[in-house]
Parts: sequence; structure tokens; C-alpha cells
Amino acid sequence: MVERRIELDRRYARKKKLKKLKTKLETATGETRDKLLFKIKRLSPAWTPPAAK
Repeated sequence: MVERRIELDRRYARKKKLKKLKTKLETATGETRDKLLFKIKRLSPAWTPPAAK
């Protein structure tokens, strides 16, 4: 059960970090946006950025 708890904690931390990065991404432009996209992709490779409006 210890291993499962560790994995769950990692998953929760990833979700929390992704949420924080996505909120920053909404206002970011230029080089900052590229850095944030790289970090998000590293955490969640299947994620795709929202379509531009």
C-alpha cells in the first residue's frame, strides 16, 4: 500500500502543478509562453493547447 500512496501523491502533485501552469499560460506571451508549454508537455505529453480564439 505504501507504493500506491506514493503514486497517488505524485498524481495529485502533478494535477496541482498542471493547474497552476495552465492559469499562468492564459496570460503568458512570447518566450514565457513557450517555456510554459514545454513544462506542461513534459508533465503531460498527451495534452494539447487550447485553440486560439
